[in-house]
Amino acid sequence: MPDAPPLLDPDFLARLEQLELVTRKIFAGRMKGERRSKRKGQSVEFADYRNYVIGDDLRFLDWNLYARLDRLFIRLFMEEEDLHFYVLIDNSLSMDFGSPTKLHYARQIAAALGFIGLVNLDRVVVKTFSDRLAPGLPALRGRRSTWRLLDFLGKLEPAGPSDMAKALRTFSLEASGKGIVVVLSDFMDKGGYAEALRYLVVRQMDVYIIQIFSQEELDPDLTGDLKLVDVEDADAAEVTVTMPLLRRYKENLDAFRSELHDFCVRRGINSLFTSTDVPFDRLVLTYLRQRGLVR
Repeated sequence: MPDAPPLLDPDFLARLEQLELVTRKIFAGRMKGERRSKRKGQSVEFADYRNYVIGDDLRFLDWNLYARLDRLFIRLFMEEEDLHFYVLIDNSLSMDFGSPTKLHYARQIAAALGFIGLVNLDRVVVKTFSDRLAPGLPALRGRRSTWRLLDFLGKLEPAGPSDMAKALRTFSLEASGKGIVVVLSDFMDKGGYAEALRYLVVRQMDVYIIQIFSQEELDPDLTGDLKLVDVEDADAAEVTVTMPLLRRYKENLDAFRSELHDFCVRRGINSLFTSTDVPFDRLVLTYLRQRGLVR
């Protein structure tokens, strides 16, 4: 994409450094990070006591308290949490539309959120999907991995038709840890989105979806007799574009967006709709803050 604008500019990166990703759920991590968990574990920060029961690790008995009270207590500590942050980018051919394209907009969002995760020592995984889940990046961690994230996203090209259910089923089987997963897509899949999103819900992920449309899709500037061809499967239809037809198109589009939103609300999925006309820095700094993904 030689003519595409840069994903992130230095001034915006400086603003992102002040943010962190937030999960509505608590997950136990494999490595010790900087994020505090409510789960009691065995790190260095003391949290509380509880009565000793048979089978407890004797190394955590507080003998000083036993000497004073003649009762056995176990010391509890706050466990540090290692957050897994997954970004799934739809790079099917339908995302290669608009100016800027929906895919470029998704790449920018992924770059911003991924950078926030890296500077906070979260474990960041970025993958793409069309009719399958692509290998993507291995787990990244730390600020020094920023160049790998931006290099991967900068080279990302649209490819293939969409099969979201197949791709997210593969992801749900392969994902090694629980955490936050953000899906960036237009959700225009002829097979639907319901089965795909259920795979994430079953995995008990903290799920956010960001539905991206181009302004050209929301308000098409079309008139007359046209032949419309599906970019993904070459299905064609000849239509005469009239004002009543455009009105029905917009009504159907609004219904599609509303149905997706309602589906997500019923299943505890946090959803956000955006147009590529919305500056992506405003999306991250304002709208995603309001949704509770970043703070």
